[in-house]
Amino acid sequence: MTSIGIYGSLGRMGQAIADIAPSLGATIAGGADMADDPADIARKADVLVDFSAVAALEAHLNAARAARTPIMIGTTGLSPRHHALIDEAAQHIPVLQTGNTSLGVGLLARLVRDAAARLGEGWDIEIVETHHRGKVDAPSGTAQMLGNAAAEGLGTTLAEAGVTDRAGTVGARCTGTIGMASLRGGSVVGDHTVVFAGNGERIELTHRADDRTIFARGAVQAALWLAGQKAGRYTMDQVLGV
Repeated sequence: MTSIGIYGSLGRMGQAIADIAPSLGATIAGGADMADDPADIARKADVLVDFSAVAALEAHLNAARAARTPIMIGTTGLSPRHHALIDEAAQHIPVLQTGNTSLGVGLLARLVRDAAARLGEGWDIEIVETHHRGKVDAPSGTAQMLGNAAAEGLGTTLAEAGVTDRAGTVGARCTGTIGMASLRGGSVVGDHTVVFAGNGERIELTHRADDRTIFARGAVQAALWLAGQKAGRYTMDQVLGV
């Protein structure tokens, strides 16, 4: 069976992955956290999953490259520099980076991309995400993933079209922008709604996560798929085969 090494093994996602992996045909090679040497687990595992801290990503990529071990990255809050590091690593090993490992969210992103492409700039796009009170980054990685999908459908980028701050007198909404709003409270695992608002009508595409297990299951399935790939950068679209 394929063995999985977990970066961030003591976190909620790390523990959930360790719990569900055997039922999906995988074993756990071990885990590493902030005080551990990331190279050790990289040498032991067939594939790595990273749900740790952004600050540790560079060290984890370096360890994966040195060991020639594929790595699936689910850590959110990445900067352009982190994406550049991922691009560099992907020239040498298989790397899958995603803002959400739920297979349902992966399908939602595809629907959002298709809807944006078909509806065009005549429809305003707004993304609303809700998470538990302890989440430290906003907009969520999933909201950015959906925003990127919408931007791709419109033939632009989220960096160009995204709007996250409307405080104050900001004027009327600009055509072609993609708004993102973040709500925080309670114990919400993760709710995401993409609104396409036209004149006199509205389409809403929603995904609600009720159990963190869905992310762990998707992460393991993505890791098992990634273990058989050649060097390159991959997405959940490819895991889904869409």
